[in-house]
Amino acid sequence: MRRSSIIAAALAAVLAAGGAAAQDYPNRPIRLVVAFAAGGTTDFVARQLAERAKASLGQNIVVENKPGANGAIGAEFVAKSEPDGYTLFFSTAGALAINPSMRSDLPYDPIKDFTPIVPVARNTVLFAVNPTLGVATAQEMIARAKEKPGTITVAITGVGAISHLAIEMLQIAAGIKLQYVPYRGAGQAVADFIGGQLNAMSAEVPVLMPQIKAGKAKILAVSAQNRSEVLPEVPTFAELGYPDVVADNWSGVLAPPKTPPAIVARLNQAFNAVVRDPEVRRRFAENGVSTIGGTPEDLTELIKSETSRWRKVVKETGVKGE
Repeated sequence: MRRSSIIAAALAAVLAAGGAAAQDYPNRPIRLVVAFAAGGTTDFVARQLAERAKASLGQNIVVENKPGANGAIGAEFVAKSEPDGYTLFFSTAGALAINPSMRSDLPYDPIKDFTPIVPVARNTVLFAVNPTLGVATAQEMIARAKEKPGTITVAITGVGAISHLAIEMLQIAAGIKLQYVPYRGAGQAVADFIGGQLNAMSAEVPVLMPQIKAGKAKILAVSAQNRSEVLPEVPTFAELGYPDVVADNWSGVLAPPKTPPAIVARLNQAFNAVVRDPEVRRRFAENGVSTIGGTPEDLTELIKSETSRWRKVVKETGVKGE
């Protein structure tokens, strides 16, 4: 009896301490780990979120890029961090829904090793060509690829990335062979594509928006169910007869496992306020990104459903992780 009482008292003390810490949260800067290189869509959305949420939380949110292995490096780092709310994970479908099907040695479990906080945003993948390629439509590009297999070079932002899987799906659906060139992030890929070293690029819409507006890249189609709100004149591959070529990406914020519920609630409230802000919605829309928002449970369900969908794609395409 005495031993049980001691254990109960110790547990109560721990819970009380956790509650007190949550009540005081946050009292120092928060680190938001982005598992991809600076300059890409994920980094853009994360930095907007971090900048806007600091007013509500009363602390700076510092974005820290930890790229590699389609998000696995950043994911493992956060999964093993202290569950105190000061190290958060900003991730996409890559690390949370695609990696589990591509790697048998994944050092984390997307469901068990994280505490979900909030789904943030969604965007799609586009296929663009350098104007020097001399094709005006997706149909012309596909015809060229059939005539000369493997001669059209395409930049992708990583092996196993959404941009890569979109290309794999297109090759299967259209019966063509493209020569994709993987990069570790969007920055150098865009530079080489615009510079003419590569004929085409598969990337998320925000990555190429500046080049599109400047006339340095021509979009042929988007890999989505519906046309992009920011590019309404651009057809989808589904419209062109390839309904399986759908590659929408999404992002969300997570914390290490066992993060106190009070901290999760505080962060969820702050981040939801950001994604509901009209100015944020406008800025995101200008870059081809739409906001989501919601509960931690919404993010969990999104991860589960997307894991199932991408498992089928990975199996069909045979893509292997880095």
